[in-house]
Amino acid sequence: MRQAAIAGLNLKGRVAVVTGGSRGIGRAVAERLAEAGAAVIISYQSDEVAAEETVAVIKRQYGAEASAVAGDVRDLSGAEHLIHTAIEKHGRLDILVCNAGVWEGAAVEEISEELWDRVIDVNLKGTWTVCRAAVPSLKRQGWGRIVIISSTAGQRGEAYVSNYAASKGGQIAFTKSLAVELARHGVTVNAVAPGWVETEMTARAFTDESFRQSVESTIPIGRIASTDDVALPVIFLCSEWARHITGEVLNVNGGSVLCG
Repeated sequence: MRQAAIAGLNLKGRVAVVTGGSRGIGRAVAERLAEAGAAVIISYQSDEVAAEETVAVIKRQYGAEASAVAGDVRDLSGAEHLIHTAIEKHGRLDILVCNAGVWEGAAVEEISEELWDRVIDVNLKGTWTVCRAAVPSLKRQGWGRIVIISSTAGQRGEAYVSNYAASKGGQIAFTKSLAVELARHGVTVNAVAPGWVETEMTARAFTDESFRQSVESTIPIGRIASTDDVALPVIFLCSEWARHITGEVLNVNGGSVLCG
């Protein structure tokens, strides 16, 4: 049944870039894009082993073209290198998934300037840099999909991670602005806002079993999301099935945060 559903979301011939694609949600998105037929380029900052493992899995399991590009999305030249590499290798770019991110915070009076800047730069500026680099090609092509991985924190705010929440709220505002700006060029721009997801980034928070249970008790579906729970809606937004959806924030949180 799942394979049939993926086949209906055919992305064969499409070329996709996924930032932060070596682990977690980014890796799941990269694998599902490949499963749907797309050639995939993932970016990573430092974990080359994880990136190459992801590329190997994509090639072996899905028979798709895949490659990894090292770079820091906080740097515009790094983002331009990533996008130019994808276009040079495949002759086109169709899909951009802005996933690279960090989750670090503290009480507001304890957040250093360096910590504030790092989170904003990776999560928000890093979204802008890759979009800025990719948009000219998407506009010339007259077709494109941009999906930005935001968070429920950007919708409701969260104590002790105000820097993270601000970056994710900024992503949502950027999504809506870019959606209107690019609509007449055939490019849709949407955000996915996950709640709690089982990743390496959140694993340290769940070492306390009582905390985990308290989180699960707030989720009507009754469990924390897997990375695939986030990746599969991303594939939908990249497909023709979502051709009339733009500027949307798709909540993937099991019903824990009901935002319109």
